[in-house]
Amino acid sequence: MDEEENSIHRILDAQEPIVKELVRGEVEHGVLIPLKTTLELRDDYVTAKVLITRVPLKTANPAIMMLRELLSEEVVKCFPHLRRCAKPCDLPAHIKAKFMNESPDTRQIHTGKSNWIYIIAGPESMLNKEEVRQELTKLDGMEGEELFISSIPVPMVAPASQVQAAMWSQQFWPAVYRKNNPLGPHPSMIARSTDEISDDAAIWMSLAHQVAHQSEAKGYGEAMGACVIQREEDKTTIVALAGDARWCQRGKCGDGGNPMAHCVMRAISMVAQKLVRCENRQTRTNPEPILEYECFQDKPLFEDERKVFELEHPSPDGYLCHGLEMYLTHEPCVMCSMAILHSRMGKVVFRHRMPLTGGLSAEDRGCGHPSLGGADGGRGLGLFWRRELNWSLIAWEWESGGCMRPLEVDKAIHA
Repeated sequence: MDEEENSIHRILDAQEPIVKELVRGEVEHGVLIPLKTTLELRDDYVTAKVLITRVPLKTANPAIMMLRELLSEEVVKCFPHLRRCAKPCDLPAHIKAKFMNESPDTRQIHTGKSNWIYIIAGPESMLNKEEVRQELTKLDGMEGEELFISSIPVPMVAPASQVQAAMWSQQFWPAVYRKNNPLGPHPSMIARSTDEISDDAAIWMSLAHQVAHQSEAKGYGEAMGACVIQREEDKTTIVALAGDARWCQRGKCGDGGNPMAHCVMRAISMVAQKLVRCENRQTRTNPEPILEYECFQDKPLFEDERKVFELEHPSPDGYLCHGLEMYLTHEPCVMCSMAILHSRMGKVVFRHRMPLTGGLSAEDRGCGHPSLGGADGGRGLGLFWRRELNWSLIAWEWESGGCMRPLEVDKAIHA
């Protein structure tokens, strides 16, 4: 038994008795791959024109102070990813070549150790070029100098990596990567969250696989499963376990089965029932719903689900799934992805991408996928992190170390 096997067995031994009872197969560490957001994967970026000027080094500070008086502080802070000042030698090659070949004097400015510096004045749309020119003439050291003002395009958003900052520095203007990510989760947040879940992620994914196999074997649904846990102060508690049950009541739904019985919907509903169960116990009420058709199929269908369902919710005062973690065998469909967001789930890990129907991945759905024969599912939605939605979470794709066999399903199915 190698060190990795020893590690996962030690972690499993430290879990609650119910977890050790439920896990039956081999468990092996996998690899967590953070999902990219739609903004991180976009090919284009927005640029805007800014005015730049050139002044002697000794006049740089007065020039910057003068420019700040022309523009509000908010506007000045719009470009924190761009260096306000740049030496001639730091300009992109094509800009440097253009400026230095204007005259013999400008060629001398860009040769050797220069006593001049370029400064971003501000957005061209918010500055009057003539006003800037007049204010520059008032500065000490600018008397008799030929005033220089030009317009260049710059990216409006910050670079998402050091590599992108270097590319923009060669293409536009010297850029700075400030170790943050305006296009998605902060890198440190991703690293910290990955470290938090990496040790025991294989255990929860193994349980999701088990209920997926059970659902398929009993004919309740597709080979898909979900496991929900709570992680607090280095302690993990299993909260819900649910397999897919879309075929449980054949004939009462369409050809696609019951969408409300997807494993994600069942797992979230089981969490909700635990909270309601606790509230009813406190108020000594137990209302029974009056339904002609039980569309949610959120009661336990087999033993493993029942054992977890009978456990009490570890935080009965919380809001639904706030801060919980969900482990899935397959990438959830758009409906289930939105249910995950609305339930305020904290983290989601899935194993198999659904390249035509998945709602979490931001990559274009089906485009160029070798097994789909040219099918196209449209643009990737990346619902786990969208600015226009009122909740965001971190999501990963999980790759098995090899012991967990794939759960093959039709790629066009909504998981």
